[in-house]
Amino acid sequence: MTVLLVHGDREYLREPGEELQTDLGVLDVPEDVEPGDTLETHLGEAFTVRRLRGPDLFHHFERTGAPMMPRDVGLIVGETGVAAGDRVLDAGTGTGVLAAYLGRIGADVVTYEQDAEFADVARDNVAMANVADAVDVRSGDVTEHFDDLSGFDVLTLDTQDAPAAVERAPDLLADGGSLGVYSPFVEDARAVAEAAREADLANVRTKETIQREMDFDDRGTRPSTAGVGHTGYLTFARKV
Repeated sequence: MTVLLVHGDREYLREPGEELQTDLGVLDVPEDVEPGDTLETHLGEAFTVRRLRGPDLFHHFERTGAPMMPRDVGLIVGETGVAAGDRVLDAGTGTGVLAAYLGRIGADVVTYEQDAEFADVARDNVAMANVADAVDVRSGDVTEHFDDLSGFDVLTLDTQDAPAAVERAPDLLADGGSLGVYSPFVEDARAVAEAAREADLANVRTKETIQREMDFDDRGTRPSTAGVGHTGYLTFARKV
């Protein structure tokens, strides 16, 4: 069981039995460590043990590229209505953030990643998130396996060939199943929307994900000038 060791704004991932070395001292993590425990370094600095939770996945997963942002994950969950017990087909695993979030919700996820090394990293991340039983990370191109896949409640895509996969959505989704596609560029989102309509999917709509953090100081309040508010485009549809 991977745990977080927290001291102020510092966070470190460790397994039971491992050692933490920082400028605050050396700390041995007990084999029987439990969330809520307080551990001290040899210099007397206290660290709180915290269970790895959903928001921690984004910050602490090993990355193989730009992971899906929590704002996008939230929109996918809200728009598709994915719930415990649902079967999800995901393509473009990447770091595995979306697949892990869905696994923590209680969905059964099959996710495909074309890059074998990326898939290995995603498997490690999924195991760290303690959802390896719920998330099946497969190496390969999902389009080559369509004939063996069907009856999914939700289909999520983050791939360059998403329109080709959307064309097969009626064969992949159960009746009433939902589609959610992430696109980095608006031209890609348009191609996905057109493919969804040509596939006779219903309620096709595309949303841009924009979010702004607020700064509060003595001078006043305004949106933060740091960071990027725009993430990408998410297209949703349903099989009637």
